[in-house]
Amino acid sequence: MRLKCKICKKSIVGRADKIFCSVKCKNYYHVNLRNATDIETLEIDSILHRNRSILLEIIGKNGTQKKVPRIVLEKKKFRFKYLTHFHVNSQGKTFHYNYDLAWMEFSDDEILIVRKR
Repeated sequence: MRLKCKICKKSIVGRADKIFCSVKCKNYYHVNLRNATDIETLEIDSILHRNRSILLEIIGKNGTQKKVPRIVLEKKKFRFKYLTHFHVNSQGKTFHYNYDLAWMEFSDDEILIVRKR
């Protein structure tokens, strides 16, 4: 059985593990894959950058931590569900990271913003 090109469906000649018949088809596939990925991630990336800017504005350029009411972040349109990663410390508290800045929620609607060292 002969394999067919993933793009143009022509028969493939050569190695048994080839999936494209030519460099042109291979490039077409990867350029379109990258474009689809860029479109999907562009909006999320801009939200993450905006969130980081908001945290940086509140904590200050040289600040290491600051506690603020949750409403302060909400008024600045901070999007709490977007984060780069999280960390649970030894006391079971969850830090939600946005690149190098993190926030932790308290039960009294206070948010602690910290800078990762």
